[in-house]
Amino acid sequence: MTNKAAGFETRCLSSLSKVFADVELHDLEVNSGTALWGEVYSFQVAYRSTELRRGLQVTIESTLTPYITVRSVGLSPSNLPTFKQIDDDYLRTTPGLYPDVLYPIEQEHGLLAQLDQWRSVWVTIKLPEKNVVNGSEKITNYPIKVLLHDHAGNGLDEVTFTLQVLPAELPAQTLQHTEWFHGDCIATQYDVAILSEEHWALIEAYVKNAVQHGVNMLLTPLFTLPLDTAVGGERPTMQLIEVELLGEHQYQFNFDLLERWIAMSERVGVTYIEFSHLFTQWGGAHAPKIVAKVNGKQEKIFGWETDASGEDYRTFLDQFLPELVSFIKQKQLEQRVYFHVSDEPGMQHLDSYKQAKDILKRHLAKYPFIDALSNYEFYQLGLVDLPVPANDHVEAFIENKVEPLWTYYCCSQNNLVSNRFFSMPSYRNRIIGFQLYKFDVQGFLHWGFNFWNSQYSTRPINPFQVTDADSGFPSGDPFVVYPGADGPIDSLRWEVFFEGLQDMRALQLLDQLVGKEQVMALIEQQFPEGITFNNYPKSIEWLLDTRKRINEAIVAAMEVN
Repeated sequence: MTNKAAGFETRCLSSLSKVFADVELHDLEVNSGTALWGEVYSFQVAYRSTELRRGLQVTIESTLTPYITVRSVGLSPSNLPTFKQIDDDYLRTTPGLYPDVLYPIEQEHGLLAQLDQWRSVWVTIKLPEKNVVNGSEKITNYPIKVLLHDHAGNGLDEVTFTLQVLPAELPAQTLQHTEWFHGDCIATQYDVAILSEEHWALIEAYVKNAVQHGVNMLLTPLFTLPLDTAVGGERPTMQLIEVELLGEHQYQFNFDLLERWIAMSERVGVTYIEFSHLFTQWGGAHAPKIVAKVNGKQEKIFGWETDASGEDYRTFLDQFLPELVSFIKQKQLEQRVYFHVSDEPGMQHLDSYKQAKDILKRHLAKYPFIDALSNYEFYQLGLVDLPVPANDHVEAFIENKVEPLWTYYCCSQNNLVSNRFFSMPSYRNRIIGFQLYKFDVQGFLHWGFNFWNSQYSTRPINPFQVTDADSGFPSGDPFVVYPGADGPIDSLRWEVFFEGLQDMRALQLLDQLVGKEQVMALIEQQFPEGITFNNYPKSIEWLLDTRKRINEAIVAAMEVN
């Protein structure tokens, strides 16, 4: 037993607590939890000292130790934690430091216990599949002892968390999930040439991280992404299709880089390829930035100055798209690819969007198009095959039984609905799993896996210092991972969101065993008004208890069956 050091205290908390340095902890202590095999489970150990202590170390004692990692919850700055119009379900709305980034703990330097400040460590157990663990056919309790000691090895305090692993395995994810991947931001942050070998290695590390967190659809830059770019501005060139101008309106295409991208994505577990938008954002009036070899030199041939419905760009697409279709067929990707026209069109963009869609449909009529939009009337006109409405506008699509049903959220979804801003409680992040399950949502989209630019991409930012796209979006919206020395560093928001996806998978497993009606009765027995996208239990305890009851019901149903 470690002797408790005077002036040093700890608290065991769930992953849903946010530990701020400057306020007292009010969340209930959580010393146990349940999980299924194949699940990633996290909890926290908060600590506070009455004196400054450097070089603290964390030791884990458990039979699960090979599957456990410990990280330090760092504080990230926010100048813009919220927009002005918000609801009352925020932890705080003032600029300051928010718990978010999950730093690896360097053995040499250890942890720092600041004077009279609460900090925490994040303990993650990546449980293996059931069939590789002995004794997994019964309920097993695994004590996990977390010991904190100083650099000399003197014990400061310890806590024990008991993880009960149940004899069932989390099923595979069925949700289609994309978090828009910004490869140019990786090159800029690491100061490497775009599509150099160094860049490819980093891209693969980031895609692998995304897949490990439930992303199975990858935004693929046929041409430089026409997303969040100032009108008339441009992002660094990153296009996978090599183009050469052979003569007036005569083009030659090389697909080698696209082939490498797809091979890389398959290697790390990506299922679906989401081709980048072939027209500019907000209505599709212009062409994306496209460069080509012209007389031996790389030149921009299309961009903001290009009328999307003009003859030049139509001619280009009429030559490019048939070759892309041939490539898709050659690689047997027909059931795995999705296309975009333009992001977030509104009714004012109706004409330009229709013109753009008509151009593409001449060649791509057999393939699904997905675009983020929130106007049901726009969808009714038949211009979007697979609409992706925001979660504060999805009710109309649910009421009209749109299938397959997708949803998304971004900076504007700041009132009543689920989101993952720094300033929001983590239960508001994780509840999405229950909502996706209840309404049979087939896909989820978010625009910011690693957008490390200012709004409109006018300049790159340091994401450890600027978390709100230079006061463009609330902190927590532009990215979910930080750029570490050799690859991505997770955020607690990213881990909690994945917990929500795991909740959905557990619910689907129970659904297979007892049917949806019984599952919904179990979920809503303590919330009789019924879960919707803008009304749900606002409680850490509800989420933890409900997931526990789901797990127990799975085991009981398996015993009966």
